[in-house]
Amino acid sequence: MIIVVGIGADGMAGLAQSARDELQRATTIYGSKRQLDLLDKTVPAPRRQWPSPMLPALETLLDDHTGDVHVVASGDPLLHGIGGTLIRLYGPGQVRVLPHVSSVTLACARMGWNAHDTEVISLVTAPPHIAVRRGGQAIVLSKNSATPKEVAALLDAHGRGDSEYTVLENLGGPTEHRRDGTAHHWANGAATDVDDLNVIAIRYLPDERLSPLPDDAFVHDGQITKHGIRAVTLAALAPCPGERLWDVGAGSGAISVEWCLNGRGCTAVAFERDERRRHNTGFNAAAFGVPVDVRGEAPDAFGGLAPPSAIFIGGGLTQAGLLDACLDALPAGGRLVVNAVTAESEAVLAQSHSRLGGQLRRFQHYHGEPLGGFTGWRPQLPVTQWAMTK
Repeated sequence: MIIVVGIGADGMAGLAQSARDELQRATTIYGSKRQLDLLDKTVPAPRRQWPSPMLPALETLLDDHTGDVHVVASGDPLLHGIGGTLIRLYGPGQVRVLPHVSSVTLACARMGWNAHDTEVISLVTAPPHIAVRRGGQAIVLSKNSATPKEVAALLDAHGRGDSEYTVLENLGGPTEHRRDGTAHHWANGAATDVDDLNVIAIRYLPDERLSPLPDDAFVHDGQITKHGIRAVTLAALAPCPGERLWDVGAGSGAISVEWCLNGRGCTAVAFERDERRRHNTGFNAAAFGVPVDVRGEAPDAFGGLAPPSAIFIGGGLTQAGLLDACLDALPAGGRLVVNAVTAESEAVLAQSHSRLGGQLRRFQHYHGEPLGGFTGWRPQLPVTQWAMTK
């Protein structure tokens, strides 16, 4: 059995008696140096610091032990912590977790925020742009002392410099410290003596949470799935939490961005042959804080990637072999959605629908525009859409 004991910045003094008892009876205790240093002399067991990389050590944790193995972890080990990894490796029957008050709970208490209204974002292993949002509030778990300034600079660069920005250091410990300001302030002349053990509380301003997003929210060169068609395309793609999209012929990456925003834990891979459009896709992903992996031309760039849950083809349909390559890459149960605007592309969709089934639709949007002293309807290009499940 693996016993995982959560410990806070207040060390042994903050532990419940049951957690103390576990540590005092342990024969070996694993953890990071910072967590192991929080243990006092009442804990006599040998202490072993995690190596880097850590995963191989976790996979062999029980190999050399006949009794229980003890692990100390930061705060609540099941909140972006080692507890979840150990349960995934060994199963819930082999892992017992004794949680401490998490840094997220402490941060919400300091800010006066309801935990259920607050998003939790971990940057321990993720890039800083993942913490960019267009509204709401979040507790951001920092990687180190540089994280507050890095995140603030991104928010400032993407029009969120007015966001309320609080850095909380050593929460629950004797040296706990709080610094309030704005993202703009932290990006331009913030403190340089931030402790590595910190979290950031952010209220994102201005609050502009819209879905689907207006076209002008994206950087693009005109190659973008327009607002109305994007809405019906996302409805057909039907993102579910944790799923991965392949966006083929991504253009601005608008579909990838909206996919990631529509489902918790959703990710996307955007394939685009034009270098300027790849740059736009990367910029838009960073501006909305979503995990989009930008790649080159499909299907050449498919190699070595995890299979998708869904594929969207927004361009390049008449390229020889592209549709077949997408169908081959799609696992059983995966969804394929294709939009076409040219007669040649529509012919491919009609043939594919006849051969493989699915749903074939055509959308025609009209905009009201001035016509003399009156208003007339101006049509946009009709879009034919084929959607199928493999």
